Amino acid sequence: MPLSEHEQRVLEQMEQALYAEDPRLATTLKSTAAQAHGIDRRRIALGVLVALGGLALVLTGVMTQMIWVGAVGFLAMVLGGGWAAKPSRSGRPRLGVAGPDGKPRRPAGGAGGGGGKGGGGRGPKPPRAPRDGGGFMQRMEQQWDRRKEQGPF
Repeated sequence: MPLSEHEQRVLEQMEQALYAEDPRLATTLKSTAAQAHGIDRRRIALGVLVALGGLALVLTGVMTQMIWVGAVGFLAMVLGGGWAAKPSRSGRPRLGVAGPDGKPRRPAGGAGGGGGKGGGGRGPKPPRAPRDGGGFMQRMEQQWDRRKEQGPF
């Protein structure tokens, strides 16, 4: 179902507010969405061929009354279909830990996770002072309240 004009305008306003509030996050989200998680046509074609071959084996097993041929065919159908449906790994974004500067870093780790210098003793960050007009969430809450006061239409 397509969005109404009002919903499209609200969505555009939210997008603009996101760019104004946190441009780095907005560009990261846009670049991640723009990356083609391209369809691996070779993988799909091979998976479909294996599944069709499995279907042929199932039919052969039924006609010759050899259960094991039908079972092998069914297994080939399931594996071929699953392999064709599995997304490729090439376009998948990697998850990581962001440092204080926003750049990705390796997570500090180990079984002990013990002492040493660093950020272990730091408390939570103090809240940021709102920019002109308040934060993104505050503006969205205000818009929501205004819409509720106006009524359903």
